[in-house]
Amino acid sequence: MNRFLVHAPAEDFERTFSETSEFMAGRPGFVAHTLVRHVGQPGAYVNVAYWRDEESLRRALADPGFAPHAAALRALATSEPNLYRPVLRREAARAGAGDTR
Repeated sequence: MNRFLVHAPAEDFERTFSETSEFMAGRPGFVAHTLVRHVGQPGAYVNVAYWRDEESLRRALADPGFAPHAAALRALATSEPNLYRPVLRREAARAGAGDTR
């Protein structure tokens, strides 16, 4: 998870983050990510990323191609990256065949 506090126009950050996202999506071990924007604080974002394993993430961050992306994001925002391991995930129950709601 990485929390960003943006001090530039949101459009600039989101565009730059999208470019970084595209780069990371091409790295081995990347599974998915979701960038969310705080409803009450438009300059606050959180990115939740899923990687196959910690080593894959560390290799992606050490890739020389990542450095320009990191610099571009630092120019627009401060960040607080942290690693977490999944503990629990729950999805909504699926409606039964006879459920017409």
